[in-house]
Amino acid sequence: MVLTRLSDLTKNHEPLELLDMPVPEPGEGEILIKVATCGVCHTELDEIEGRTPPKLPVILGHQVVGRVDRLGSNVNRFRVGDRIGVAWIYSACGRCKFCRSDRENLCADFKATGRDADGGYAEYMVVDENFAYPIPESFDDAEAAPLLCAGAIGLRSLRLTNLKDGDLLGLTGFGASGHLVLKMAKHMFPSTRIYVFARSEHEREFALELGATWAGDTTDTAPEKLGAIIDTTPVWKPVIEALRNLAPGGRLVINAIRKEDVDKDYLLRLDYPEHLWLEKEIKSVANVTRKDVSDFLRLASEMKLKPEIEEFDLLDANRALLELKHRKIHGAKVLRIS
Repeated sequence: MVLTRLSDLTKNHEPLELLDMPVPEPGEGEILIKVATCGVCHTELDEIEGRTPPKLPVILGHQVVGRVDRLGSNVNRFRVGDRIGVAWIYSACGRCKFCRSDRENLCADFKATGRDADGGYAEYMVVDENFAYPIPESFDDAEAAPLLCAGAIGLRSLRLTNLKDGDLLGLTGFGASGHLVLKMAKHMFPSTRIYVFARSEHEREFALELGATWAGDTTDTAPEKLGAIIDTTPVWKPVIEALRNLAPGGRLVINAIRKEDVDKDYLLRLDYPEHLWLEKEIKSVANVTRKDVSDFLRLASEMKLKPEIEEFDLLDANRALLELKHRKIHGAKVLRIS
């Protein structure tokens, strides 16, 4: 399913076209993957609508699970038949100060799967073997897909909060990443109470089912001021409302590559004494490192974490994206390719 031009999803409900394309050839150090499943991520909406413009034409998809079909020359880590995953980080230069200090997510040469290189909304894709990950046997193909982005970026976000066990954590937005962060936080910080802000009553009920202490609307005031809040929404309103719910010295971590412009006027409501004073912080999350992905896969296996998923056929990719656009979310959406 190929994106050939940028589109506004409110006007064009079928931005992806089904096309026959040649099976890519793996080069030196690369592997050819026969794709089984690929997760659907909000970042794909940002690509389609031009907020993080991709190369065109491009095959979207950066939560890829499949098996090694063929090896390029000088491949040492994998064999044909191995089950592997590919995440948002497709490559980085490996030489700059960021790459040499475990911050390859900040590399100026960072390339993203499904944006700068063809991704997993297809039967086959290629990737450098050093940017692929063995998938633990405890997950089936559909369960593993959202772990590669929603889970890995969720772990990075949780680490960036500097949370300690017993600190109060807020989550604003409760989709694919939010529900995995809640499960992780309960495992890593068992004494921490978790407060969820979500626009949808369905999402609030889902959060409580998973063990949230409290769930309210995006604009509600939590029963307590929170030491950290993670925002996983695509818009600005939850940012302002989250800052209002932060305790002095608290940190808001924004887990989004881009924000939509639909409610940018909400930023005009930013009030310094109410929202930022008393040493409150805002920290953005930029991409992921390979360590984030491998660490999360190991943690998820230890936890026996099972994401909530909703499967779609590859041919229904446009429908899955449109539902995501209209916030019809219950866990993570996953395309079944083979």
